[in-house]
Amino acid sequence: MRFIKQLLKYNKVTDIDFVSSTQIAKPTKSVFLTVDENISSIKQTFSGAEDLVIKELKTGTVQGAMIYLETMADKEKIQKYIVKGCLEANIETIQNVLHANFQASTDFNEVEDALLEGFCVLCLHGFEPLYIAEVSISEERSITEPENEKVVQGSHDGFIENLSTNLYLLRRTMKSPNLCTRYFSVGSQVKSKVALVYMNNLANEEVVREFDRRLKSIAMDHVLNIGFLEELIEDSTLSPFPQVLNTERVDRVVGHLNEGRVAVIMEGNSTALLLPVTFFAFYQSPDDYNSRWLIGTFIRFIRHASFLISILLPAFYIAVIAFHFEVLPDELVLPIGSSIDKIPFPPLIEALIMELTIELIREAGIRLPSRISQTIGIVGGLVIGDAIVQAGFISTTMIVVVAVTAISSFCVPSHGMSDAVRLLRFPFMFLAASFGFVGIVLGYIVLLAHLCKLESFGTPYFAPFAPLRIKDIKDTFLRLPVWKFNTRPLDSHPKYMKQQANSRGWKYDERKKR
Repeated sequence: MRFIKQLLKYNKVTDIDFVSSTQIAKPTKSVFLTVDENISSIKQTFSGAEDLVIKELKTGTVQGAMIYLETMADKEKIQKYIVKGCLEANIETIQNVLHANFQASTDFNEVEDALLEGFCVLCLHGFEPLYIAEVSISEERSITEPENEKVVQGSHDGFIENLSTNLYLLRRTMKSPNLCTRYFSVGSQVKSKVALVYMNNLANEEVVREFDRRLKSIAMDHVLNIGFLEELIEDSTLSPFPQVLNTERVDRVVGHLNEGRVAVIMEGNSTALLLPVTFFAFYQSPDDYNSRWLIGTFIRFIRHASFLISILLPAFYIAVIAFHFEVLPDELVLPIGSSIDKIPFPPLIEALIMELTIELIREAGIRLPSRISQTIGIVGGLVIGDAIVQAGFISTTMIVVVAVTAISSFCVPSHGMSDAVRLLRFPFMFLAASFGFVGIVLGYIVLLAHLCKLESFGTPYFAPFAPLRIKDIKDTFLRLPVWKFNTRPLDSHPKYMKQQANSRGWKYDERKKR
């Protein structure tokens, strides 16, 4: 661990001192007084961009130039909203046309950013400011259900790569004037647009300020995607557990916003980040709330049991075979003993071979086309598994253990938590091979201590068990009836705890009548 800390330790740079994005922001640059000077400056800025188009605009009322990037701008919109409007205007109405259809700007940096976003810039003789209009190409995929977070019942809307569309989906689902949206820009060279969404009357202001502080302290040329942003703002990067929840589902984001959390959406990404979150939020699914509460509780209990199975079952098998064979019932001693009698490898090597084989099959299934990936799964699961047993390299009991472990790791609704679970099983396997049950217990204690110590934007990661809060257990590994959710969870520190009054008031009215 010390070596990793030294490896990740921040090294001072002698030639360039990196500072925060607020300190390296470009200074304000005013536009020039003449059209030729503005065009010359834009040409100098976009000197290597061959898709920069500068067209002369000369009508009876206006004279100047239109500037846009042809790979970002829609020519039909330019003809409809700019050229047509200027042609139809006269000297008396040109001011009204410009103010109605364009946004005036005297900041040259703002004009450059507008060009990169697909805007058209209008430089006119006799007008000091530059006018910009949104004419970007609107090519985006349709709104569909996320492939990785499908549900049986409920909404089937998912986010796409367009920020405006994602915010529209939230506004359409959550029609409240308290829904607040704040925009940020990250990256010193290539800027990425980020939106922070929260309920103004519920979200904790400390969380919003902390996110603002961490985002503004990012000093990178380009924040490539939402994964970069997550790693830059999370509390502990050395922890295998994700401290920010990733989701592509609109209803999941709406549910967390109503509990006082905040959502982060980035342009060009179909994934939203939710913070602060706890360990149990990663095991919740919209299906839990669309089903009856008894069924939801049962399914959620199975998911949490899968966490223990996926990290402890291979280690338990190794400990039993290597140290504690006496714990097996008499009926299982002979079958298991005969299956491992002629295996040339110790239990640890046997388990590592199978676990790594499963990971290889999984990775191959992800990278290959969908039609071939199904074949890889069948070949890997049946042919390779049967052949390796027939060859005498792996016992049949180990095949069962690895299969149950793999299935358990896929029960997690969150991809980030599933990856953490798959990684944690290997340290437990080494502990079991070294110390038996004592090693498993020691590793489990360290794991619990780490979960209790971990935080997500000031929120205890293992709440409501550490610290203990009995009222919030109603929506952890349990899912009590909805009419029992009278208060919001305390972990998000909402401004108002009360969520509902007497939701089944009609039931009490009937009792009073009797």
